[in-house]
Amino acid sequence: MPTLLLSGFMFPFRGMPNWAQVLGTFIPVTHFLRVVRGALLKGQGMGGMWPSLGALGLFVVLIAALAMARYRRTLD
Repeated sequence: MPTLLLSGFMFPFRGMPNWAQVLGTFIPVTHFLRVVRGALLKGQGMGGMWPSLGALGLFVVLIAALAMARYRRTLD
């Protein structure tokens, strides 16, 4: 539930307090919603979505690296 509240899904992201915007920036759902809204509602091309796609890519790389490191530890 906090993920949806801080992602901008239920309330406008720019209308939130600054601390909530900073916290929401570290949630992948925020960037996913920006990509979906840009593609479906605004007809935005890939050029305008690169910042959010880059953030999602960074999340994927970080989570995959953490998962691989943890998996290696369980094999030892």
